[in-house]
Amino acid sequence: MGLLTQLLSLPLAPVRGVGWVVDRVVEAAEQEYYDPEPVERELAALERALLEGHIDQAAFDEREDQLLDRLDEIAAYRRGDPAS
Repeated sequence: MGLLTQLLSLPLAPVRGVGWVVDRVVEAAEQEYYDPEPVERELAALERALLEGHIDQAAFDEREDQLLDRLDEIAAYRRGDPAS
């Protein structure tokens, strides 16, 4: 029965292959989106910009809050709580 089932489902192989590729693309996108390194680098660059006088304290505070919220989102995702 296994061989017959494989033969009958052979026309669906390309669909399963596309599904597998889509799953790998989604996994790669999630890994990139939930990587904390770019956010941490941006925080460091933001602090340098403040210390060098390129931005004022208000702009720093606003962007820092956004970046820290993003790091919280990443941490929640890694804990397995993406709804937070």
